[in-house]
Amino acid sequence: MIGIAGAVFTTISNIEFVKGYGPGFDVVKFFELANNNPASQSLSFDLLFVASAIFIWMFIESRRLSMRHFWIIALATFSIAIAFSAPLFLFLRERRLLEINQIEHKNN
Repeated sequence: MIGIAGAVFTTISNIEFVKGYGPGFDVVKFFELANNNPASQSLSFDLLFVASAIFIWMFIESRRLSMRHFWIIALATFSIAIAFSAPLFLFLRERRLLEINQIEHKNN
């Protein structure tokens, strides 16, 4: 539910941005507005560093657990939002851990 909310609310905000500053998604203007005062700059830096740490962890964890299709998580991170991809990754990671556990119990 958190991932869905993350996707919906960020998408709504991005649509509002395009409506107000369009006709397309002006990346330069987006980052300019995201950093136009100390409060928004603080939130932007916070998101940048938290998202970077989480993305690196997701990449390493997906390798450790031999999770397939990490590219979907990467694509979702950069095209939708980390607010969507991180909860999605946690869901997929939990499924993979259950799968590994079932394989181990089957082999014992």
